[in-house]
Amino acid sequence: GLAAAWSDTMNTERPSNVSFFDFIGGVQLLQGENTRTVMPVLLIGVCVSGAVGNLLVLLIFIRDFRNGKGSEVKALLASLASTDLVILLLCAPVRAITYYKQTWTLGSFVCSTTDWFQHSCVVAKTLILAFTTRAKHTLVPSNATGSLHNPTWIHGALAFIWIVSMMFPIPQMLFASMLPYGRDNICVSEMPACASDFMSLFYKIYPTATFVVPVIYTVAYYTKTLHTAVNHAPRPQHQSKVILVLLCLSGALGLMLLPEWGTFTWIRLGYSRPPVGLMMFAQVLLYACSSFSPVILMTMYDDVRQGLISIWFIGTCRSKKRVPRKKCPKTEGNGAEVGANAVTNAISPGNEKTFPDVEHFWTGRRNTHVEEDQDPVPWEREEKML
Repeated sequence: GLAAAWSDTMNTERPSNVSFFDFIGGVQLLQGENTRTVMPVLLIGVCVSGAVGNLLVLLIFIRDFRNGKGSEVKALLASLASTDLVILLLCAPVRAITYYKQTWTLGSFVCSTTDWFQHSCVVAKTLILAFTTRAKHTLVPSNATGSLHNPTWIHGALAFIWIVSMMFPIPQMLFASMLPYGRDNICVSEMPACASDFMSLFYKIYPTATFVVPVIYTVAYYTKTLHTAVNHAPRPQHQSKVILVLLCLSGALGLMLLPEWGTFTWIRLGYSRPPVGLMMFAQVLLYACSSFSPVILMTMYDDVRQGLISIWFIGTCRSKKRVPRKKCPKTEGNGAEVGANAVTNAISPGNEKTFPDVEHFWTGRRNTHVEEDQDPVPWEREEKML
């Protein structure tokens, strides 16, 4: 029923003068209350859990840089966590609202920019991981006291990554439009037939240059480097751990984004439309990828795991400090009165234990005082000798 409704909708709504017709910002006009409730709840759960994990990773990296334990690879991983956080906080809620409303209710500006912005962040993630292959991740030990080796290189690399990432998905913004559908609106992407030849070539180059080539290069590089680090590196234990973390991040990104890129390219090249369930599954995997990256870092990266333990101890110690403590009695003079009171309480009839020796000691000294004519420090009265 869901697939049939999807096919009928796309066939009836597709104009004759466009080469392809696709929804933007989530699949719309779906029938069934299960889809309307399950998808928003699933997306919100992934969004909240992933946002918490990426915030913790960012706090740990900021703490390392403030303590002088930063490195180039940590700077790039912090940028990766920031990108994942933006995807989860700005892109996932749009899809959750769309699945709940089943039509488009967020206006023309969000309709024009939502897919462009999400594609920019996804491309940036792939390129950031590719640029970690040039970062000094094997030469800086975990107990290093220096900061970044060349921060100018990091700034230039991130600027280049985001410029390229925002330029490639521009057709996602140009072809987006909001169409009326009865009393409601839908957000779709329509490519004119006159541009079909050029865009057909573009949609073959675009996924290849921004996803296939960077992922294959990154996975192959770290696989070879891991083999070299284990067998020939002077410190194979630490180096192999860091490289293994980056290899797992690259592999997870490639596998979890493959359905999204596959369905995206398949639709725009004019082939038969994929099942709607596959498209929804691909969108969920895209956001799950951003939530899975901090899990890999927290479980496999030693510096992040130690930072997480430190943050946990700091939080628990602060909570213990808030517990009210018993006030200590204030002492005035030489403290004899406090001792006498303590012994008096100890030998009171209500207490079982008595300390006669201690009682005699304090009783003999409880009312000690210095005679006025007796100076306890006689040398202070001596006149100063010239």
